[in-house]
Amino acid sequence: MTTYALLVSPGTNRVYAGSAVDLTRTELALFGEAVLGGRIGDAEAVTIGGVRYVTFEADPLTGRDLALLGNMSALFALYERVGDLLRPVERHRLDRYDDDLLTIQKYAGKTNEQFTKLLLNATLLASAWAGELLERRFTVLDPLCGRGTTLNQALMYGFDAAGVDLDQKDFEAYQAFVTTWLKRKRVKHRVLESGPVRRERQVVGRRLRIELAPSKEERKAGATQLLDVVNADTVRAGEFFRPGTVDVVVADAPYGVQHGSRTPAKGLARDPLALLAAAAPVWAGLLRPGGALGVSWNTYVARREDAAEALAKAGLDVRDGGPWAALRHRVDQAIVRDVLIATKPA
Repeated sequence: MTTYALLVSPGTNRVYAGSAVDLTRTELALFGEAVLGGRIGDAEAVTIGGVRYVTFEADPLTGRDLALLGNMSALFALYERVGDLLRPVERHRLDRYDDDLLTIQKYAGKTNEQFTKLLLNATLLASAWAGELLERRFTVLDPLCGRGTTLNQALMYGFDAAGVDLDQKDFEAYQAFVTTWLKRKRVKHRVLESGPVRRERQVVGRRLRIELAPSKEERKAGATQLLDVVNADTVRAGEFFRPGTVDVVVADAPYGVQHGSRTPAKGLARDPLALLAAAAPVWAGLLRPGGALGVSWNTYVARREDAAEALAKAGLDVRDGGPWAALRHRVDQAIVRDVLIATKPA
């Protein structure tokens, strides 16, 4: 057995950093269960040279194992522990673009990028294609995409990214950001659609569709990605995307503090359960059989049992044991965030 020491990224806010070690242990367990054949031993928080690490034992990890773990949300560096020494292990990541795609946007209410990556990873690992994480071009839908943090993380991984959001200001802010970023970074891209969507002479939403690739060579080889963002109500997502075409759905529900949830029946409300009850069947319909859905929310405004029931009523199988049920953590004094992962039967 080899002992590994994982250095947790310091790039988090103070409150999230307090939960980062426990969340890292949970994420490591998810990787171990889903794609590493259970070969990862229990992870422990230890202090080495005055610095906190997460250590674990495993049979010597292969290059593919390390490439998978290289995408853990909190991983800053990985070492083999040899006696009192730490031997660096080269890190491999899926990232196709500069990380300022994720970090440059700053605005009130932005979800921590590290948590966004954790939520996406957990959802990917629950899907039927977890073992293809390094090769498959997943299609990721964020049906509550806001200003696009999840969309940007999906693009970083080389995936296709789709989003829906009702707030026109957020849609316009993301459109301005991503089009400017693509031009400034000289990323090869082509705008396929930009403007209002009309049906029967009525404007039913606005849409931005962009084809992009990190290099001219990859574009010529057909290794392009699609970014597709719609400004519309999430319960109408099925009007813009075909059923059974999405691999994973990832949603960070409004927390009912600064922002509420909107439903056609109730308008603005503080309870995300009404949103889940109305939207989960639509989201589930967009998933391919074997696909997975991950949703996070504030437990102060909705109980886990009730959120799980809403997903189950949409025909999804909730994963509610082991590490899948251990992602709850405090965000601030008004928010304790939890995560539910569910899959669509194959």
